[in-house]
Amino acid sequence: MKVCVLFLACCIAVACADDKYTTKYDNVDLDEIIKSDRLLKNYVSCLLEKGKCTPDGSELKKHLPDALLTDCSKCSATQKNGSKKIIRHLIDNKPEWYKELEDKYDKEGTYKKKYQEELGIKA
Repeated sequence: MKVCVLFLACCIAVACADDKYTTKYDNVDLDEIIKSDRLLKNYVSCLLEKGKCTPDGSELKKHLPDALLTDCSKCSATQKNGSKKIIRHLIDNKPEWYKELEDKYDKEGTYKKKYQEELGIKA
């Protein structure tokens, strides 16, 4: 009986751990990435499967479709704020890169419509 309870407790702990994305990379300096076209382009290339991914880029690529689908419900506050900051920068300063990402991750325009007001995207 004790083994069953212990096993159940472990299963619950593992299931609960999946409720949020890892915060391991929340300390990445987004301002530094934004300032460097080379760094930003590397992340965009990773997401578009056109280049190598850093560990944090791989993590982002892995969770991006789910984050879009679930309104970033598993994101930390830092991740939510960071994603808005990066998206806003791409829209304002690198629209061609944003368009490529949009074409890959939002072919139907579903998320664009959903987040238009929040992100200040023009219809």
